[in-house]
Amino acid sequence: MKLQEMFKLNGRVAIVTGGGRGIGKFIAAGLAEAGADVVVTSRKIKNLEATALELEKDYGVRTLAITCDLAKEADIEQMVNAAMEKFGRIDILVNNAGATWGAPTLDFPLDRWDQLFNINVRGVWILTQKVARIMKAQGKGSIINISSIMGFRGSEEAVHPAVPYNSTKAAINILTMNLAVKLAPYHIRVNAIAPGFFRTDMMSYIEKPEFKAAYDATLNMIPLHRVGDMDDMKGVAVFLASDASAYMTGHVLINDGGYLAK
Repeated sequence: MKLQEMFKLNGRVAIVTGGGRGIGKFIAAGLAEAGADVVVTSRKIKNLEATALELEKDYGVRTLAITCDLAKEADIEQMVNAAMEKFGRIDILVNNAGATWGAPTLDFPLDRWDQLFNINVRGVWILTQKVARIMKAQGKGSIINISSIMGFRGSEEAVHPAVPYNSTKAAINILTMNLAVKLAPYHIRVNAIAPGFFRTDMMSYIEKPEFKAAYDATLNMIPLHRVGDMDDMKGVAVFLASDASAYMTGHVLINDGGYLAK
């Protein structure tokens, strides 16, 4: 196979959770640009519809924008059924949607702990299991979980007072490896991307004047001395979704400008 052919996704269908904005939108755009039809889903429809229309206009692909709360199994079932009804197949699943919530560690409420694990881990598992059954019947598939560099380290209370978040992402890392082994007989590859600091709506606050000291400190911890942007995520996602990474499974690809290497 020629190199350029390896990266093409024409004829394939991708689901991207949390696909209406931020890293999810970056990934959805990359997959669409490579030729995939894309289902974008999250809890709120507004951003999804705008993103879907943008992908159709820019890349000429088919899209589906549909709401789904990953904390609710019925929502997940409905979303997968809608994707199958429209496209008839699912070749790529990107488990990007996630949540975080901050409070002092010694006062962190149990219900919020459970909420983060329900969305960041349980919801990922439920959706992955449902889609993997479809991929098994099709004979192959690629699953990409979005982890975080916080899944490899602790974080200071002043910077990131969300104690369960790191643990949920560490769980995603080992779930990725475990499912890679278990799903390999069905030719389903499972990998993950662990992003560092990216320029998204969720992270936009750190560039405000009152957070300048924290922003400068963050840049000083990144050897490439910048935060990531759309192009820094698109290529990585397409690589893992495509035949270019056909021999790669069970890998957590760190995409952080060198942050964890320092």
